[in-house]
Amino acid sequence: MNDTKTHYRKAFNSPYLSSADIVEPTVLTISHVKLEPDKSKKTKDLFNTAYFKEKEIRPGEELKPMILNATNSRTMKGLTGTPFIDDWNNVAVTVYVDANVRFGRDTVEGLRLSTEKPRTEKPELTKESREWENAVKRYKKDGKFDAIEKHMTISDKTKATIKELADAMD
Repeated sequence: MNDTKTHYRKAFNSPYLSSADIVEPTVLTISHVKLEPDKSKKTKDLFNTAYFKEKEIRPGEELKPMILNATNSRTMKGLTGTPFIDDWNNVAVTVYVDANVRFGRDTVEGLRLSTEKPRTEKPELTKESREWENAVKRYKKDGKFDAIEKHMTISDKTKATIKELADAMD
């Protein structure tokens, strides 16, 4: 899917995260969940509403809160081991779009939470890692570890080894 295209639902400007906002499975951290009235003012219903630690879904695009419907609330119960929304704080989740969500008689796109806990720890970069050669080339190119460290953990010893290898490539 292309994240530079505009989804037709963007025109409706919902106060909640929707399938129009998620272009690929996305790991987010729920800071807290509140039971609160519908902000769209379409109903007088109360919703379990998840707020996230992250402030942007993409650079310059605000991350909205997400309504946790019954299915997603059950997933949260499974992920956290508790049915109490007050205990669903600081939980990393993977949000994705399911194209086959039943809404009344219709089948629509809807947001779902993966039942698997997302991997939140970055793997350690070692000489045996698949990414080793690319990491050395990347460091050689820009002299920085920033891009590598977005995806991997790098020890000081490994950084020194990469610097030596990059210098030897001259």
